[in-house]
Amino acid sequence: MVPRLSRLPELVDGPRLTLRRWRVEEASLLSEAVARNVEHLRPWMPWVGEEPLDVGRRRQLIEDWERAWINGGDVRLGAFAQGSVLGGCGLHHRCGPHGLEIGYWVDKDHLRRGVATEMARLLTTAAFTVEGITFVEIHHDEANVTSGRIAQRLGFAFMVTSPDGIQAPSEIGVEWRWRVEARAWGRLNASPT
Repeated sequence: MVPRLSRLPELVDGPRLTLRRWRVEEASLLSEAVARNVEHLRPWMPWVGEEPLDVGRRRQLIEDWERAWINGGDVRLGAFAQGSVLGGCGLHHRCGPHGLEIGYWVDKDHLRRGVATEMARLLTTAAFTVEGITFVEIHHDEANVTSGRIAQRLGFAFMVTSPDGIQAPSEIGVEWRWRVEARAWGRLNASPT
């Protein structure tokens, strides 16, 4: 018998952002956000190759995400501030039983404002609330230097590069992996006394 996984956090509040699971009734909102950003996302996000999705297919996708989450799988969240969609993110079971990978994208009108860094920080902190999670990773193509900077800024340690194949137009096919352990994250985010 396979043990049931703990559900990943579905709501995370931060200083500027609220990260929460997408709702089926928000299919149009998500479609609008993706459409507004499709060319901005195309270089790095393989899933953009399936766009545009009609609203019915988007609803089905959100329902699939919800079923997966209910059954202990990945969680996909929208990033919201003052009623606006600033991007999307998620926690993914791609690192074995004790780790999670985080992913994120930012709306083109909110770049270079710390949104991705805040998303990654909130996701990492949330990941460590899940029983049994001892590390979090960020994976990105070598050419995506911005994701590397975010990992460094947050104190993730560079682990390894490995061939990964080209999955999106701007990739060169070399994956970089960064990791932070729960204990290190606690030290990095401890309040000064």
